[in-house]
Amino acid sequence: MANPTGEQFELTRGGARAVVTEIGAGLRAFEINKVPYLETFDAEEAPPKAAGQVLLPWPNRTKGARWTYEGEPQELEVTEEARGNAIHGLVRRKEWELLEHGEWFIRLAVEVGAEAGWPVPLHAEITYELAPRGLTVTHEVRNEGDKPVGFGVGTHPYLRIGDVPTDDLTLTLAASRVRPHVADEQLPFGEETDVEGTDHDLRGGRIVGGLDLDTAFGGLVPYDDGRYHHLLSHHDTTLDLWTDTDFGWVQVFTPSDYPGRGRAIAIEPMTCPADALNSGTDLIDLEPGASWRASWGIAVHIR
Repeated sequence: MANPTGEQFELTRGGARAVVTEIGAGLRAFEINKVPYLETFDAEEAPPKAAGQVLLPWPNRTKGARWTYEGEPQELEVTEEARGNAIHGLVRRKEWELLEHGEWFIRLAVEVGAEAGWPVPLHAEITYELAPRGLTVTHEVRNEGDKPVGFGVGTHPYLRIGDVPTDDLTLTLAASRVRPHVADEQLPFGEETDVEGTDHDLRGGRIVGGLDLDTAFGGLVPYDDGRYHHLLSHHDTTLDLWTDTDFGWVQVFTPSDYPGRGRAIAIEPMTCPADALNSGTDLIDLEPGASWRASWGIAVHIR
């Protein structure tokens, strides 16, 4: 039986190791000196809870799997049947083309054709580049059509620090605002609000235990290096998920039933929030022939 994620591409550099999948171009594993910093799954399994997946040309949900492009109604495939939404884009189950594969880097590409619910073809590439104590991921998207289009990009890594229980980790977000959502629908309503004085203020760090989140945060504040940094830490180890400023949103998801792990935490960089195809919030607008490029990554710091 074929693997649900196709061929597995291994990257190594010093003590660092990562595994990237052919189907979906997802990040299946990331470890340093055999210490895992990413929740993983077996190569013979489908990614649980969208683990490590690339979310393109929109992250999160599109309400009712419907949106409008240039006045024309568009109907996407319903991929979240329980809620009737289209979730996490169109490339998670596509076979990506291998363009380059070295010892510590890989570049893959995929075509998003003009299809039901998506009217403008896109060409997308992703590059994973391993460092001795980190990983950089670069996304590139080009409009292959003859009309402009707005799109979004996200990723879905579940982070960990070795065998430390998730509830014992400290989460720090560079976020000053939170997006209200309807719990049953997991879709936004209204404008984002300040986190100051609320349980959603994670700027100073909060223990993950006790948090119950499937929540989008915005109003991100860059560090002195001009990037956003979201931190997961325990004692002398800090896992730094950094992003270029194009990733102006971050979704935090804390399920209690990640297979083989139980409690887990996803810190998901996104260029736009849920249902952006309908709201237009922070969509990336591409003219015909134009391209977009941005990066995010994970760095491991040990004092």
